[in-house]
Amino acid sequence: MSNKFEQVPVEDDTRIIFQQEATLGEYDVLHQKWYWDGIIAESIIFANEDIVGITDDEVETEVRMSSLLKADSKITIKRSKSGFTFVNFNFEAE
Repeated sequence: MSNKFEQVPVEDDTRIIFQQEATLGEYDVLHQKWYWDGIIAESIIFANEDIVGITDDEVETEVRMSSLLKADSKITIKRSKSGFTFVNFNFEAE
């Protein structure tokens, strides 16, 4: 993994199943699939510094254009003080 995503925080009770660096449009991102409290979901993680000038709606549009999202997937977006923005999707209850 490159240095850009080296410091992405993971909650103690979250298990990362898969992760891979990728490019989404013009942005470097980290794609994760994870398990937490009976829920399996995925995240696209942006470095906050890369998306300073774009809104959450624009971030969501960028992620929805990827082939990763299921058609009916809900999305949550969290701009964290850790320096990363987490876009979570494809939620499935165990």
